[in-house]
Amino acid sequence: MAPLDLDKYVEIARLCKYLPENDLKVRPRRRGRDWPGRAGAGAGGLGRTVPVVPALTPTLRRSLPQRLCDYVCDLLLEESNVQPVSTPVTVCGDIHGQFYDLCELFRTGGQVPDTNYIFMGDFVDRGYYSLETFTYLLALKAKWPDRITLLRGNHESRQITQVYGFYDECQTKYGNANAWRYCTKVFDMLTIAALIDEQILCVHGGLSPDIKTLDQIRTIERNQEIPHKGAFCDLVWSDPEDVDTWAISPRGAGWLFGAKVTNEFVHINNLKLICRAHQLVHEGYKFMFDEKLVTVWSAPNYCYRCGNIASIMVFKDVNTREPKLFRAVPDSERVIPPRTTTPYFL
Repeated sequence: MAPLDLDKYVEIARLCKYLPENDLKVRPRRRGRDWPGRAGAGAGGLGRTVPVVPALTPTLRRSLPQRLCDYVCDLLLEESNVQPVSTPVTVCGDIHGQFYDLCELFRTGGQVPDTNYIFMGDFVDRGYYSLETFTYLLALKAKWPDRITLLRGNHESRQITQVYGFYDECQTKYGNANAWRYCTKVFDMLTIAALIDEQILCVHGGLSPDIKTLDQIRTIERNQEIPHKGAFCDLVWSDPEDVDTWAISPRGAGWLFGAKVTNEFVHINNLKLICRAHQLVHEGYKFMFDEKLVTVWSAPNYCYRCGNIASIMVFKDVNTREPKLFRAVPDSERVIPPRTTTPYFL
């Protein structure tokens, strides 16, 4: 079997935003073509009005999405539950299938590999282009594994994606659930947390009453569906709140945790800051608990109706941080699929 052409994966994934929904359908498999996504006759390039190279996953031979996912799974096997990352690095929050806004994020923060990134999960669901979003990030991870770290969010889950859109999107674009199954295998391998210069912890949701030290996170068996309760569940579901210690979460999973819990965890583990995502912040980011914790949100105009700004957090070193704000790409510059009734928003 020929090796993966990672450069071509990245380039096609980057350009798929120009394509209308109809070009994302599966094409018939043709014998003897190792790369079905090449330009058609008479087409000199890829533009907004004459799409030539369709989106990465639906147009490649069906074995290739599986090969990309398998390739990335092998890379993720080598990563720790608490993956060490060095500054300078840029930390990003939820994306939720907003592919055009992911591209705007890269225009704001710099392209991979020039910029080193940590994405704190929730790549899929609710947005129109979860498949393209996740595929693009996987292609970048495959090409530059040391320049992009992908953490698991609560939406990187079989159960959640069957409710909030990603499963249905794969069914629509492929006519079957195979691509979804390949991606869920990657979900299981995504790391839980990242540790920047041993002093800044990045995690999707928050803390757990079962976790006192980083070493306890390192012992979690992450290669599984996210459990309904326990430490793993809490790390991707919990939220900071103005409570004394712990309180029941209205989400039905994870916990609400307060300043005392945060300060104790930061002190025990010699941390300066906890970075997390998981909650919409209309201003793009929000510090809490004497700036011991920050929420970063990277999906502007969330669900295409919330009107919020998005942000990324740039760390030049552990003592120097700079939020960068960006807005959603205008509707005039994005392809919007035909409007259908969906239960996924908010």
